[in-house]
Amino acid sequence: MTRIFSGIKPTGHLTLGNYLGALRRWVEVDQHQSDALFSVVDLHALTMEHDPARVRRLSRQAATLMLAAGLDPERCTVFVQSHVDEHARLSYLLECTATDGELRRMIQYKEKGTQARATGQSVRVSLLTYPVLMAADILAYGADEVPVGDDQAQHVELTRDLAVRFNQRYGHTFTVPKATHPPVAARVMDLQDPTSKMGKSHESGAGIVYLLDDADMVRKKIMRAVTDSGREVEYDRESRPGIANLLEILASCAGGNPNELAGVYESYGALKKDTAEAVVELLRPVRERHAELAADPGHVDDVLRKGAERARGMARPRVDAAYRAIGLLPA
Repeated sequence: MTRIFSGIKPTGHLTLGNYLGALRRWVEVDQHQSDALFSVVDLHALTMEHDPARVRRLSRQAATLMLAAGLDPERCTVFVQSHVDEHARLSYLLECTATDGELRRMIQYKEKGTQARATGQSVRVSLLTYPVLMAADILAYGADEVPVGDDQAQHVELTRDLAVRFNQRYGHTFTVPKATHPPVAARVMDLQDPTSKMGKSHESGAGIVYLLDDADMVRKKIMRAVTDSGREVEYDRESRPGIANLLEILASCAGGNPNELAGVYESYGALKKDTAEAVVELLRPVRERHAELAADPGHVDDVLRKGAERARGMARPRVDAAYRAIGLLPA
């Protein structure tokens, strides 16, 4: 069976973009067709200035929402990254395999480094090296596929390069994975800035639908979504990004094709109303299940503990083999 690994970074409250671009596919497809591991990648949340208590709180919330969305611990492995030491162990070996130049070419490093400097912050070394930790997340488990959004494809390519390089230098140790992309709404855009991704760590939440927003808040945000000049409802990502974003969200929630849906609507208002109701109904069972799980934190803790044990058992033999291959004495 194909093995996949994917994770969610607890840097903010999970959004509709996280659900449509990743979580729903994990639930409906990946956990049934693959040997799947899904992780709250909390170590990645430490690359920028952060509040430790908030990281812990968001990590628990993310894990709870992953279960609320429908991940079944009997079918897949759900765990927290920092609970499995092999991620950090392997990351250093891969740092010794990567080059400074290829890490500095990473688009997210350039963007986030620029943002940090603009606010007077220092750029942490971990921001430069975190794609290597991401590679360790994947390679430790021998993952064949990595379901990611378009913005992470470059990191999967780095992972492939590091796996090939390590195998060539030290003997075959790692599976070389490939990225897979959901066909629709892989990158849901901000409702107030449809040229930017709907990111969970944005300062303003006006254009972001969070999974735990109540129904009235969801409707309010979508009805206030930025649209484009003109009155015709057309699906054109380049010239009408606002309407295209709404059509893609509606297509992902209710089924259908964005191009075909565009022909159904004669006004922006009608499109917004139907999109809002589709999102409300899509997220209703997730919010209700989250409330049940949040009331029983012991259950969530037990799932994460067992998931970490299972993940550790998968990763340790491969990471130990990498330590031997690169020249380190066995303990």
